[in-house]
This record gives sequence, C-alpha cells and structure tokens, in this order.
Amino acid sequence: MKNNGEKISAVPMRGMRDLLPEEVALRQSIIKKIKEVYTSYGFSEIETPIVERSELLSTGEGGDNEKQTFSIMKRGQSLDDIKNSSSISDIVDGGLRFDLTVPLARYYANNHAQLPSPFKVMQIGNVFRAERPQKGRYRQFTQCDIDIIGDESTLAERELILATSEALARIGFSDFLVRVNDRRILKGIVEYCGYDENERELVLVIVDKLDKVGLDGVETELTEKIPRPEQNSKMTALLREIMDKGENSDLFEILPPDIDAEVISQLRDLLTTANNQSEGKFRVNFDPTLVRGMGYYTGPIFEITDKDFPSSIAGGGRYDKMIGKYSSHDVPACGFSIGFERIISLLVERGIKPESDIVKKAVIFNADNVSEEFALNLSKIARQDGSIVITEKQKKNTKKQLDDLLVSGYGSFCLIDSEDDIPEFKEMK
Repeated sequence: MKNNGEKISAVPMRGMRDLLPEEVALRQSIIKKIKEVYTSYGFSEIETPIVERSELLSTGEGGDNEKQTFSIMKRGQSLDDIKNSSSISDIVDGGLRFDLTVPLARYYANNHAQLPSPFKVMQIGNVFRAERPQKGRYRQFTQCDIDIIGDESTLAERELILATSEALARIGFSDFLVRVNDRRILKGIVEYCGYDENERELVLVIVDKLDKVGLDGVETELTEKIPRPEQNSKMTALLREIMDKGENSDLFEILPPDIDAEVISQLRDLLTTANNQSEGKFRVNFDPTLVRGMGYYTGPIFEITDKDFPSSIAGGGRYDKMIGKYSSHDVPACGFSIGFERIISLLVERGIKPESDIVKKAVIFNADNVSEEFALNLSKIARQDGSIVITEKQKKNTKKQLDDLLVSGYGSFCLIDSEDDIPEFKEMK
C-alpha cells in the first residue's frame, strides 16, 4: 500500500504499546522470579504457536474472548473476497491466540503420548484480543499460566494455589486474599433458586458482576433479563445473607441443603490445607459468590485479590471437559493464571525497580587519545567476571553522561584519557 509521500506515523497501533528498556528489565526480573518458584514446584515450560486454526478459536470454550479474535485471512485472499464470500470460513483459516488455556488443550491432545502424567506445565507468553482499549488494557498482553493435566485429585488445586501464592509473595505481594468456590456449588445454588436450565448460565454471568455493581445492580439486571420474581427473590436473599455474614463466617452453613456433601467436604479440606501452608502470608477463604466468567470450569475455581487493586490479580480453576474436545476422551485438568499486566502496574505504582545480581560497568574513553580497539579490549577484559560492560566515547558533558548511565543501572565507571592510564573502576555517585 502506497502512502503517497505522507509521513508514516511512529505511534503504535491503537491498543498496542512500546516498552522502554527499564520497563522490559522490570518485566524480565518479575518473570525470572515467577519461573524460579514454578520450577521449584516441578512445572516444565512449553511454548505454543501465536497463530492457531480458526476452528480451535471458535469452539465456545473461550467464552466472550472468541468474539475478540484477530482473524487471519487465507493466503491469496484479499479484502475484496469478503464481499463474495458466504461464510467467514471461506476467507479465514487462522487467528491470534486470545489466551493460553485453549492452545494448551490442543497441545496436550497432540503431544500427550510424549508427556508425563500428571503433566505440570507453565506458559508465559503474549496473547491478543480485539477489545476496546482503555487505561491499563491493551490488545496485546502477557499471560502467565500454570496447569496440572491428568490429576483428578484436589492435590492439583492445592499445589496451584500454593505455587501461585508463593510466586506473588516472591515478587513483593503480601496479605492478599485467595477466594475459592466450586462450579458445582454454584449449580446447586441456581437449582435451589428454581431457575430453568437454559437460564442458569445467564444468572451466573449476572451474579459474577456483584463486586462491580453491588447487590442492587445484580437485582436490577436479574429483573431486566430474567423476569422470574420468585427465583430472583430467592437469589438476592441468599446473596444478601452471604454479604451480611462476611468473610470470617462459616459460609458453608448457609448453602442450600441439596448440594453434594462430598463437594463441600473436599472444599473444606482444600481451604484448611492452603491456610495451614500459607504461614500467614496470605488468606484463603470460601466465597460462594465467586463465579469466574469462563464457562469451561467444572469444579473448584479460585481468584486472588490485592487490597490496592479493584480487580483480581490471578484466577483459575478446574476444567475437566476441555481437552476431550480435541481428543478421544476427557482428561482432568486444572490451572491458575497470574494477571501479569495488572501486577506490573501495581509494582510500578509502588516504585519497585528491577533486581539483578549482575554488576553493570561503563568504560568511557577520550576518543582523541584512545583508540576504539583499546577501549573495546578493556571492556572485554572487564566482562570476564560476568559483569555487563558498556563502551562509550566521552561526551562533552561528562557529568550528564554519567548521570544517564546511573539512571540506566550502571554502578561504576572507568574513565580512560590515555592508553597509558591504569584502568580503575569508580563507583557512580
């Protein structure tokens, strides 16, 4: 496409952004710590393609995210072909992944014969959603996931909660809250209230907004979208009782009587184990109003909130039916995802700087008296102890040059005015 001589904008596309060196350094520092924790729990890192087949990205497992897929036209197709096509599948055969869970299900179905069971996996990578950009929300962002595939016991949930919580503690979070619920409890609640089966998922979508719109907002939306006064009254009464009791009460006691006692027993045990292992660094509470928006969850679900952030900073749950869509049988699976962009925003607000054990030095030389080869050789020698060493010609304003290097994390410098000088690194001030 020609630009007719017009200047091309240097601004990133809407919803995209550039990251400066210090931003990348912080992100890499945080990722390093998270990986260290997950590796210590036995999780192995994998990679899946950024581009997946269209049919994989439109199975319904991705919920509303599927509506935000960046689609890719078939090779050889053009925009003019859209007018003549009867279906989007005629011109599109791929798209950018909108999360890491759906590609993981395909990955496991394709590679399970070469993988251990259970398979403990971590993924950290970029995903893409064509959503409306706003402050703190971008169309390209990083997700940080761990999953355990092939373990149907609650040991998987316990390890996921503990590993994710330890990772958050390692990067500086404390006194955060892990909220836990179970989709089977939610199913029991909507059945108890008397909703028809075709209404239940919409009811849960509305209840999921409780934290954002409050009980009055939920009641209003239930009335507008599901005009069932008796059922809505039972639901709002139960929600009000839960909210009135607060997080320190035994909320299991007010659940409808028909909910499976085994489900409640397993969840109680999960909470006890997690709280015993927390060592006071975080709390784990039962919250029967926790929904999680993804419809593929089949059992326990969890979410982590921080006192300084209005939304969750991590979330996940069990999804035992997803992998079966891509293979001959269902495989138990459970995962937890850290909201990487959210935690980065919080850490920046708190003034957290990237940490590194590597020493950074600067070799600055007077180009009138010292050859580039001499300076480069000196830098080469200085790197032998594992240091990061930058080589620069001395500028007229040497003080500003040193100040800029200090801001960039360089802790010492060596100023060479002559090839006869004895190199001596001095601390930046």
